[in-house]
Amino acid sequence: MQLLRHITEVPDNKRGSVVALGNFDGFHRGHQVVIGEAGRIARLLDVPLVVVVTEPHPVSFFRPDVPSFRLTPFRERVQLLEHFGVDQLLVLPFDKELAGMSAQAFVTDILREGLNANHVFVGYDYRFGKGRGGGIDVLAWMGEMEGFGLSVIRAVSVGLEGYAGEAYSSTVVRRALQNGEARKAAGLLGHWWTINGRVTHGDQRGRTIGFPTANVELGESLEPKRGVYAVRVCIEGSTDVFCGVANIGNRPTFDKRDVMLEVHLFDFKGDLYERHLRVELVAFLRPEKKFDGLEALKSQIQLDSKIARVVLAESENDRARLMLPTLDKYLEAFPEPHVCSTS
Repeated sequence: MQLLRHITEVPDNKRGSVVALGNFDGFHRGHQVVIGEAGRIARLLDVPLVVVVTEPHPVSFFRPDVPSFRLTPFRERVQLLEHFGVDQLLVLPFDKELAGMSAQAFVTDILREGLNANHVFVGYDYRFGKGRGGGIDVLAWMGEMEGFGLSVIRAVSVGLEGYAGEAYSSTVVRRALQNGEARKAAGLLGHWWTINGRVTHGDQRGRTIGFPTANVELGESLEPKRGVYAVRVCIEGSTDVFCGVANIGNRPTFDKRDVMLEVHLFDFKGDLYERHLRVELVAFLRPEKKFDGLEALKSQIQLDSKIARVVLAESENDRARLMLPTLDKYLEAFPEPHVCSTS
């Protein structure tokens, strides 16, 4: 996948492409329909599949003090889109200039002059331009004027218990994670949700009780429900996947205040400092709690580890059930186009 940072970097051989517009935070099942249907048409026309996103997220630009809410910070979003099969990712810097660009200027400068878009795909609730002044009606009208087609993907309904009937959205996924429903969040996404980051140096107390942990800051990632989780861990540069148990919280036993992910990997020996980890949250085990001392904490970690091994061995939590999506898998699962409105 080719990653571009400015509209002027689009090469001539990527112009005339099929374009999917959106933020795609989390790349949930609804997002996969938008880009999957764009990919279907791109293959039929034998042209590149291009996705256009902005960075930082508009909410972060307008409200920089808002708590972290991203399901997939930039690095992870790029990896998901590349794995799916996107040919080119255009990342527009969301700055004062872009925030003030009118919807009409966005269409003419980005879609027409910059990309020479052949066909554009968006979700039903897509908004763009200064003050979110542009919507589907503006895109359809200007598409007719500028000579590109438009397909609008209708809301895709959730079928999971507790969320049935709602439309797939990043908001719904966030709610599931904040409720501690890690497995349901994965079902909404269509892939396991991960916290990604580099291992930092901690107090090394875990080593003293026989449970060494790797400390990872949440960074821009959403803070899920605090507590203990059964997890799987991928280490950058290695194809091995390790099971483990992790705590997300501020470690009240030691009177800490900063929220951290601490993960203990089963059956792992080695140094993880400065290594980049992808920690897949599989199941919530219990809320975070304060213990009277190290022996009580050690006993609880032993119990948590035993439960985590059982949970991770259950068939519904098999990693292969929710592997990262690809365009080929999407088209195989949905040989007929998703119902959408076109112009």
